[in-house]
Amino acid sequence: MTIRLDMRRAVGKASEALGDSADAVRTFFAQHMDDDGGFCGRDGHSDLYYTVFGLEASMALKANIPYERVSNYLDGFETGSSLDLVHLASLARCRANLADRRGEPIDPAVREAMTERLLAFRADDGGYNTTCGAERGHVYGSFLALGLGQDLQVDCLDAEALVQSVRSLQMPDGGFSNESTMNVSATAASAAAVTIFHYLKRPIPELTLQWLLARAAPCGGFVPIPLDLELAIPDLLSTATAIHALCLAKVPMEALKATHLDYLDALWSVRGGFQGHPGDEVLDCEYTYYGLLSLGDLIES
Repeated sequence: MTIRLDMRRAVGKASEALGDSADAVRTFFAQHMDDDGGFCGRDGHSDLYYTVFGLEASMALKANIPYERVSNYLDGFETGSSLDLVHLASLARCRANLADRRGEPIDPAVREAMTERLLAFRADDGGYNTTCGAERGHVYGSFLALGLGQDLQVDCLDAEALVQSVRSLQMPDGGFSNESTMNVSATAASAAAVTIFHYLKRPIPELTLQWLLARAAPCGGFVPIPLDLELAIPDLLSTATAIHALCLAKVPMEALKATHLDYLDALWSVRGGFQGHPGDEVLDCEYTYYGLLSLGDLIES
């Protein structure tokens, strides 16, 4: 399995818990599809990054959307030669999803050009950074690069160097900071590190798993950084990434399952989407995807 396929499978499992509400979610994503075939971001305009979430969730939930129009939207980015790493990874992931649907691989010439662009983000230490020519890699950049390599079906990342770059970002408390200039562990970065180790078949530090588990808030959900859990506010990004990483590592979640499901229920809207946190008044494709991912993983845990 790959990062993309495991996440898509978990999102699909969420439909079991949603029941009749699954139709509301399908409608939500369809309503966020722009006329040009992309899915809208928070500004109401199509965005390649948000298209990943809209397309993948629509496929996982077997929604009836005009997939050919999405393909035409992606064609406008050609080989992604001018894209940053985040949007390059978004383009590759969308194309890989559509290739799966068509039952055919990504065009070899496109794959080669996108691979060349990917390698431009390799840092001097062997990790990957969202900036070209960087000295040190980021956990997030390396996570994106790994997923991109999987989606393009290329083996060019130098896995050992990438792993060593990520390991250098582990903090004394067991968590991971996203980059060397940060001196605090973060939930999303730690979850990304666990994910990288999982797919590259490297040992996952037990201290990191314990650190992630300790980020669970009493009210459900996971908080983004180490704070007093009575004061910290959990958010859906931290929750989804932590739960997914812990499930990949086969950490038992049963004891916390009901509390996390209650947290997700509090973020659910009858409009078919999920809030990113309790104070978030905007529903978007990204956080709705994260809500589905969390729900699907919890069902299987």
